[in-house]
Amino acid sequence: TGYEVYDFVGAAELLTANAETAGLPAKREVTVRATCEDGTTVEFRAPVRVDTPKEGSYYRHGGILQYVLRGLLDK
Repeated sequence: TGYEVYDFVGAAELLTANAETAGLPAKREVTVRATCEDGTTVEFRAPVRVDTPKEGSYYRHGGILQYVLRGLLDK
């Protein structure tokens, strides 16, 4: 309906557990949990696409905007 809240169960653990490989997870699937306005939930499995070390870095920083802002603040 456009009002669902999505949670990607296990995504953070994939990248954290694989930090030594530049954030590229060996296991590339997570559970997506969609919660509707009325509280009902739907879960399904979805592939994770983190193809480069740079994309893994963006994810660990919370997105590309946060990545860029942190880089600017570090200067």
